[in-house]
Amino acid sequence: MSELNKPTREEAESAVRTLLAWAGDDPKREGLVDTPRRVVNAYKEYFSGYDSDPMQVLNRTFGEVGGYDDIVLLRDIEFNSHCEHHIAPFIGKAHIAYIPSDAVVGISKIARVVDIFARRLQTQETMTAQIADAIEKAMKPLGLAVFIEAEHQCMSMRGVMKSNVDTITTQFRGQYKTAEMKASFMMMIKRN
Repeated sequence: MSELNKPTREEAESAVRTLLAWAGDDPKREGLVDTPRRVVNAYKEYFSGYDSDPMQVLNRTFGEVGGYDDIVLLRDIEFNSHCEHHIAPFIGKAHIAYIPSDAVVGISKIARVVDIFARRLQTQETMTAQIADAIEKAMKPLGLAVFIEAEHQCMSMRGVMKSNVDTITTQFRGQYKTAEMKASFMMMIKRN
């Protein structure tokens, strides 16, 4: 990512005041006076993924796994992200499985990687690929499956106004490229 000339906090708060006025309200009225500060604080939290390196999170692996050489699956990793087109939330779950080559990673690290990429302005397709790329690069698994399902508020709250529509994106790598492994993964993440 290229180096950005990041605005000051004061400039960011001023931009929020401008948007409030543009929307048709008075940024000086009592209920909105503190809104610019709150919005900037929220943005710092929403987009904290820019301050984190997924490779640093995945750098510690464990080779002593008692001969374990089968699937490791994390199902239903909840996340919140924002689409880069409207800065509207998309909320969903990630399901990630890998087959270790010679080491495993602490399972919380996989969930952290999801959060790092989710806490950036995103498209779901890009986020899915970024998660797969980071895990593949750091761990070199024999197989990797990433399945993300999310509802996009840019579709449910504006535009076509269709709610309860899940968007699904996937990445299958290595041994998970086979039809048999894809089917196995899909059965494992299926809910009753």
